[in-house]
Amino acid sequence: MTNGPLHGLRVVEMAGIGPAPLAGQFLSDLGAQVTLVTRKSGKANKADINNRGKRSVALNLKDPAGIEAALRLIEGADVLIEGFRPGVMERMGLGPDACLARNPGLVFGRMTGWGQTGPMSQMAGHDINYLGITGVLHAIGKKDLPPIPPLNIGADYAGGTMFLLLGILSALFERQSSGKGQVIDAAMVDGAPALLALIHSMIAMGRWTEQRENNWLDGGAPFYRSYECADGKFVSVGPLEPQFFAQLVDMAGLPQEHKATQMDEADWTQRHALYAQVFKTRTRDEWTALFDGSDACVAPVLTWSEAPEHPHMKARGVFTQVDGVTQVTPAPRFSRTAPGPVGRPPAPGADTETVLAELGYDAETIAGLRASGVLT
Repeated sequence: MTNGPLHGLRVVEMAGIGPAPLAGQFLSDLGAQVTLVTRKSGKANKADINNRGKRSVALNLKDPAGIEAALRLIEGADVLIEGFRPGVMERMGLGPDACLARNPGLVFGRMTGWGQTGPMSQMAGHDINYLGITGVLHAIGKKDLPPIPPLNIGADYAGGTMFLLLGILSALFERQSSGKGQVIDAAMVDGAPALLALIHSMIAMGRWTEQRENNWLDGGAPFYRSYECADGKFVSVGPLEPQFFAQLVDMAGLPQEHKATQMDEADWTQRHALYAQVFKTRTRDEWTALFDGSDACVAPVLTWSEAPEHPHMKARGVFTQVDGVTQVTPAPRFSRTAPGPVGRPPAPGADTETVLAELGYDAETIAGLRASGVLT
C-alpha cells in the first residue's frame, strides 16, 4: 500500500478554523505528515473531519520554552500553515523572519480573508463579507430578494483553501531550483474573484448583466436552474449546449419551437413558468429515471443523507464512514500513488510527547516542561 503522492512532506499547522485546517486535511489525505500545534490538550472528537490523519501537539505559546519547541518543530518542516490575523504570528515570535532564520527552505503559508496588507487587513470578516466586496455575492440569488450566501464554500474554501494549496505546492516546486523557501500571502478576496474569469470575460463582452437571475448561469435561463417536482423535491436542469437542450425538449415534452429560440432572453421569464409547470407533473425520482443515460443534463437534487446512497456516488466510493461519521474520501485520484485509508482525528495534544522526543527532547526534559505548564 502506498501512502499518497505527498508521502514524506512534513507540514506544521497552527490550529485554527476555516480554510487553513481544510488545507492541512487535504495535504494529510494525500500522504503528508501534518502536525497540528494547538493551545490545549483535550478529548478526541470523531466528527472533527478537518483534523483527520494529523498528529497533535499542545504547547503553551505564551511561554518562551513553548515557542522554542514550536520553532524546533518548524525547523524540520517543509511547510507551515497559519490562519491568524496579520501580525499575530510575529507577536508570538513565530513570524516569517523567525521561522525562515531557523529553516531557510520553509514554505510559510498564510491564510486570511482580507490579505496581509490593505486598509481592511486587521478587520474581522467571514465568507459572506469577502464575497460581498469582490462582487461575487451580488450575483447570487433571486432577483427580487437579497443576495444569498452559497454556504461558505465560495471564499473560505474555493477562494481560500484552494489558492493556499496552489501557493504552497508552487513554492515547493520553485524550491527545487532555488533551495529557498518563501511566504505565501493567500487572501480570500484575491482567490474568490479569480475563480470568475469566465464571468469577467462575459461582462467585458456585454454578455452578463449586474442584475441577479438575469443571466446564463445564475438561474436567469430557463434551461439552467432547479425545478420543483410533484413530490416537493427538486431536479437540477442544465443543458447549455443546443444538442443537449434538444434532448431536454424532446424528453420533457416541451414546445419544439424552443429549440430554435433557446438563447432568446426575451422569452426566458415566460418559459420559467412553463417549465415549472411541466416539472411538477412528475416526482423527482420519476424524472431521474426518465433522463437516466441521456445527455439532457438533468440530475436529482439530493439531500446530505441521500447523496452517499446515489448509485454513481457509491460506485466511485466518494463517501466513506469512519467511526460512524460520514465523510468524503480523498480527492483527486492517483493511478500510482493512491492515498491510504482515511485517518482518524487525534485528540488535541495526543502526540505531544512523541513529537518532542523526535525533536530530541529527553524524557526528563519533557516531564519538566509538563510540570512547568509548557506542555498544556
